[in-house]
Amino acid sequence: MTTYVITVPGTFLRDVDDAARSELARRLASHHTDLSETEDVELLTLHEGGTFSVRLEVEASDRATAEDNAVRLLAGALQELGFSEKDAPLGPPAVTGVDGEF
Repeated sequence: MTTYVITVPGTFLRDVDDAARSELARRLASHHTDLSETEDVELLTLHEGGTFSVRLEVEASDRATAEDNAVRLLAGALQELGFSEKDAPLGPPAVTGVDGEF
């Protein structure tokens, strides 16, 4: 298995308060560990206009599976916080770090 850091962009189309942002980060914290810290990337970055980026570590056998898993984790966490796909659409994921044997 390979550990991937996957960046998933998105946009909050409704207001998101500090408590919701903190809770999202808390729910995803277990997917932001050593590799992310080594690469010096933040778990959640908020941008102007409601856009955001989330960086998650996932283990997978290949890039496509890693990207799918990261999107599924993020979408699930957003849904648990009351954000539907229409409230916080996600963009295409990208591999931003890799740690494993090839």
